[in-house]
Amino acid sequence: MSMTEAIIQGIIQGLTEFLPVSSSGHLALYQYFTGNNSESGALFSLVLHLGTLVAVFIAFWGSIRPLVQEFFCMLGDLFKGRFSLRTQRPQRRMIFLLFVSLLPLALTFLLKDLMQGVAADGNIIVEGVCFLVTSALLLLANSCPPGRIKAGHMSYRAAAAIGIAQAVAPLPGISRSGSTLSTGLILGLDRKFALDFSFIMGIPAVIGALLLDAKEILGGGLGLPLGVVLAGLVTSLVFGLLAIGMVRWLVASQKLQWFGFYTLLLGVLTLGVGIYDAAAGHPVQAAVIALFAK
Repeated sequence: MSMTEAIIQGIIQGLTEFLPVSSSGHLALYQYFTGNNSESGALFSLVLHLGTLVAVFIAFWGSIRPLVQEFFCMLGDLFKGRFSLRTQRPQRRMIFLLFVSLLPLALTFLLKDLMQGVAADGNIIVEGVCFLVTSALLLLANSCPPGRIKAGHMSYRAAAAIGIAQAVAPLPGISRSGSTLSTGLILGLDRKFALDFSFIMGIPAVIGALLLDAKEILGGGLGLPLGVVLAGLVTSLVFGLLAIGMVRWLVASQKLQWFGFYTLLLGVLTLGVGIYDAAAGHPVQAAVIALFAK
């Protein structure tokens, strides 16, 4: 992988990780049409996710810091015997809601090999179907009236539903931010709160994925120069911050349908090309790879 390819993938990851269009789906298309769908390509995607993880911490630190402080206060109450489920400050209730939303991730761990197999199956048919699912969620959420529910009144059932949306997001073409944000809006959450909840709940999921593959990454499994890795990391961080600002504006101005129509068009095209390529022996993929090689 060249420095230019690393930067291109970093831009794709940074923008599409937070814009509700599926970073994994776009990276899968890029790797499919450049022939870079090897194990090193999958591991490099995790490095790019690390860059966008740092972007979330930077952009949402104002919301994350009170939760970290409350977490340690909660531990102190446990050791002092003063912990009670009946009296919950908003930050403490938010922590419990986030915990419930993370429980469905067990499904992701159980199906990890299956999901990775879909991403490396040599075609883009599943990606096309998943883009269409993302489109349907975005268009449905955008048609819902603005909700008013915040942490103080959000149910644990709603947190679990958003968690299920996150659990299936590793499928390429399912947008993690799009599916979790859309589910929250459909359930009546306040728009700003739905956005904060969606992004913050993604932090443990990304950290967990990175830790699961840390041995391969730290053991040199990438097989790439350090400069190439850093280029992708920094690029995904910078463009991730830009994308977060754009998503905040889109949610506030109720313009999610733009991305609903985009993923609808992309899904139809991807599905059509995927079916044709699979039946005809991948002529479109070969033509694009030859074009990149020039």
